[in-house]
Order: sequence, then structure tokens, then C-alpha cells
Amino acid sequence: MNIHEYQAKEILARYGVNVPRGHVCFSAKDAKKAAKELGGEVFVVKAQIHAGGRGKGGGVKVVKGVDAVKETAEQILGMTLVTKQTGPQGKLVNRIYVEEGCDIARELYLGMVVDRASGCVTMMASTEGGMAIEEVAAATPEKILYENIDPGAGFQAYQARNLAFGLGMEGPQIRVCVKFMMSLYKAFLETDASLVEINPLVVTGSGDVIALDAKMNFDDNALYRHKEIEVLRDFDEEDPKEVEASKHELNYIALDGSIGCMVNGAGLAMATMDLIQLKGSSPANFLDVGGTVTPERVTAAFKLILSDKNVKGVLVNIFGGIVRCDVIAEGIVEGAKQVDVNVPLIVRLEGTNVDQGRKILADSGLPLITASDFNEAAEKAVAAVKGA
Repeated sequence: MNIHEYQAKEILARYGVNVPRGHVCFSAKDAKKAAKELGGEVFVVKAQIHAGGRGKGGGVKVVKGVDAVKETAEQILGMTLVTKQTGPQGKLVNRIYVEEGCDIARELYLGMVVDRASGCVTMMASTEGGMAIEEVAAATPEKILYENIDPGAGFQAYQARNLAFGLGMEGPQIRVCVKFMMSLYKAFLETDASLVEINPLVVTGSGDVIALDAKMNFDDNALYRHKEIEVLRDFDEEDPKEVEASKHELNYIALDGSIGCMVNGAGLAMATMDLIQLKGSSPANFLDVGGTVTPERVTAAFKLILSDKNVKGVLVNIFGGIVRCDVIAEGIVEGAKQVDVNVPLIVRLEGTNVDQGRKILADSGLPLITASDFNEAAEKAVAAVKGA
């Protein structure tokens, strides 16, 4: 689950991470009031969407004076902000964050992720603050510092000092930076975060260390332990189809192809998408219906797939392991009848009781295109879509 910048800063502040003062606002009037409460002359007005690159898209403005805050808020609120991460359709800005100005001496990068390669939580740091870490990794990988954190020992002070030295910290700044990193680690661990990114992490003219921006993602499977975080979810920032899928315990991600995919198991789903691409077409979605394929779940899956106007055909690729193929076939037939699938429907079944399952499909009266193996299923799906 993703949250907004201002929400991430509120969480981090509770753990002692140094962040600038600011207020979330939903109108230009609120923005002016927030600026007055913050005081000072310099303010930053930030669009709040679940995407990076807001500054380059015109969603972050540094202004002087309370009236300028109000004018800028009027410009940003209601705009469709397009960044590299939003795609060409962009995202509507419904809220902004008005923050006090900051005396920036240096811009750095600091982040934490669950690193699958090392099997550890890893803290990353770089002197190239303000840039996308992917660009830094591609152009100058030697400028990214890593500290893998042993899950038993936790994040050690010497590891924080290693990173601080690598960032060029000197004198009292080292102690301040170490404290910042230790607080960040505690916040990451105790909230079951999957990612925390501070970009930029700034050193001020007075030598203080501040999280000028903050991004946090959380492990969905751990949200039951964090009801105070779960309520921060902003459904307006999510694809409506993905929100609907979560209600039926379906793992769905919309893509831009023409063949809708209904598969059980994430690995098989990825392989199905790859094979469709290899055969000359492209998938319209990733959809994993899970291990328990019920008629209700299949019906919901069909509705999700067919709500995409770009879908010209549907490929159902199911391996019956724990769930028998005859049970799966009954679910497919009932779901297809309820939804009235009006595009070519290609079905490939394999696994336990596969012969019984194929017979149910054959006797269903539905205009199904069946396939006996994975390769044949992808070829028939691509041919059906091109023929349509």
C-alpha cells in the first residue's frame, strides 16, 4: 500500500525523523491559512499524488509570500499532473502540502528496501540526491552505498557511521546523521514498511539533516497489524479495477494489451503474459485468481477483464493442483454464462481430473476455444484476437 508524502512525514516524525513543518490542504483558502500559521517568507507548495517526478511535472513550486501560496494552490489543485510514473493519462491533484522553506546546502539520497538478493533489509545512500535512484544506479552505480542489516542484530551504529562518512558528513553532522538513520530504521521495521525513500535528504546551512521529501510503501499482508496506517489508503489514487479486484481477493494489474488473462498462480500468470508477447500480441492484464477457483471468483474475474474496452479476447490458463480441474471447469462455465463473454474465450486446463474438466467444457454449450497445452493456448489466443 502507498501513502502520500505528508502522511509518510507524519509517521516518520513520530519516530524522531526530522521533517519540515507543513499542512495538508484541500483548497486555496486552506493553503493561505496554512502559510500564515507556518510563518516566514518562503514556502513550498506540493501536489500530493502517488507518483514521483512531481517537480518536473510542475507539481512542486517554491514561492515567496502568503498570497503567492494561494495563487499557486489555485494552479495546482485540480490539475492533471503528468510524470514518468503516472503515464500519459496523469493523475488529478485533489490535495496539496504547504511546507516551510528550507535552507539547502546539500541534497543527498537515503532509502530502505527489503532486498531479495541479500535476504535482508538494506539501507542505501548516495550523494546524488534529487535524482531518481534508478538513473544513478544505471549511470554511476559506484555512487550508491549499501548496508545490509542482519535481522537478528538489527541496524548497528557503525553501519550508520559508514554511510554518514560515505555521504561526506563531518564533525557534529555525523552524530546527527546517525541518529536520523537509526530513527528511520525503527520506523521502517515497526510499521512493516516495504520501502522508505528520502529524496532528497538535505543538509541545511546550519548543519541539520532533514527529510525534504518522503515516500513510504507498506506490506499489504501486514496491514492487519496497523489499522492506523490502513486507514490512510487513498482509493482515488488507485485503479478502480484493482480496488474492485482486492474485494474479491484477486491479484489484478491493468496493462495496455488486447488479450485478457485469467490464471492461477503468479508464476504461471507471468509466464502466460510472456508467451502471449512471444507469439506476437500483448496481455491486457495480470490476473492471479489464486488457488481456490470458485464460480464467484471467476465471475468477478471475467467482469474485471471485460471492463477493459481494449480486451479483444480472454485466455484462461489454469493448472489444477490443489483444486481439481472438474471443479475449475464448473466455475469457468458458470462464470462465463453469468457475465456473457462476448469475445473469443480460450481455455487451457491441466492437472488433477483434467479429462473430467475438459468434458465439462465441451458439454457446456459455450463457444469456447480449448487448448491441450500452454503453447497451443497462447497461439490460439493470439490468432483469435487478430482474426477478431
